[in-house]
Amino acid sequence: MIRWSWYTFPELRPHDLYAIMRLRQEVFVVEQQCAFLDADGKDEASLHLMGRSGDGQLAAYLRLVPPGLSFSEPSIGRVITSLAVRGSGTGKLLMAEGIRKALIVYPGQGNRISAQAHLERFYNGFGYNRVRGPYDEDGIPHLEMLRSAGS
Repeated sequence: MIRWSWYTFPELRPHDLYAIMRLRQEVFVVEQQCAFLDADGKDEASLHLMGRSGDGQLAAYLRLVPPGLSFSEPSIGRVITSLAVRGSGTGKLLMAEGIRKALIVYPGQGNRISAQAHLERFYNGFGYNRVRGPYDEDGIPHLEMLRSAGS
């Protein structure tokens, strides 16, 4: 069972922020061997979704970026699940909660993402469609995908 909690950046406690940054580095930097600047200046304006497992460990995370920072539409990014929960459906629950919140916070707006190309089918399942790409982002093929306001 995953407990979902949303936070603004100022609401994140130091140990929460540490857990987020650690998981992002474990997955994006170490596991995917991608050297990039993770602290990209968007976290402070974003909403942060933390999914904690029963033992309190951070199992899943994403951020909801406001319009104008990544794209003209709001965007979901830094979508990750820990190795411990992969294949359990946690990633689908994570995205569903992210989209649910985006519809509340940004009603009537679409949602544009920069998705790793190998996850195209995963994001198609949530109503996202490719609008550009593939293109290289930090050495990994990505696609720009849009979930229309009416999806």
